[in-house]
Amino acid sequence: MSTAHLAILDDDPEITLLLENYLAAQGFRVSRLHDAAALMRLMCGDAPQLVLLDLGLPDEDGFAIARRLREHWHCGLIIITGRGDAVDKVVGLEIGADDYVTKPFDLRELLARIKAVLRRLAPAAEGVPAAAPAVARPHAPAGRSRFRFLDWELDTAARRLTAAGGREVALTTGEFELLSAFVQHPGRVLSRDFLLQQTHRREAAPFDRTIDVQVGRLRRKLEVEPDDPQLIKSVRGAGYILAAAVEVA
Repeated sequence: MSTAHLAILDDDPEITLLLENYLAAQGFRVSRLHDAAALMRLMCGDAPQLVLLDLGLPDEDGFAIARRLREHWHCGLIIITGRGDAVDKVVGLEIGADDYVTKPFDLRELLARIKAVLRRLAPAAEGVPAAAPAVARPHAPAGRSRFRFLDWELDTAARRLTAAGGREVALTTGEFELLSAFVQHPGRVLSRDFLLQQTHRREAAPFDRTIDVQVGRLRRKLEVEPDDPQLIKSVRGAGYILAAAVEVA
């Protein structure tokens, strides 16, 4: 079975060459890219399973590229940048990045983060299927688990969220993992540390707002009034709770 295909988009050839050599030695197929136009051509042809995206690019803002990826393709996205500002990190996660890594970084840590994102994209697969346009969804296998709550249904095997009437709502990888954790623990207060372990397989760092950002994005997709959430509620000093009954099919 073929290995995962990664795309590296950075305007620094030395960094892309370093990453290509290291990741290729780990068994990945790697495409080195230096501008947004090259990435868009690749996405429309030999689309990668995961994109490593620098924010400072010559032809287009990195955040704009991240938005386009999230709007049109279902693939892993890790932002790799020299911008260590907390605001940039929050914006990147708000857009839908699965992870945010600041330069300089340790190659072994980056490898672990890449593998974690790929596992979340295809947890049962040894190799990872090619990225598909966001509108395309795989057929659900037999024995799938469906979680129904209010007017929503989450099919965890098909990784599909549908609203009343069958309208499908696209979720990023992080949003899917977060909602999966909530529906499997309804009525329980889940701490940020627990949710971070469930969604990113790591512990929270001081002042880490990853979960808060992802909960905010999820609320905008699920709640009637995201600013007055009734489904995913905050519990001051403790975490979050799914305040709805869940049926499992």
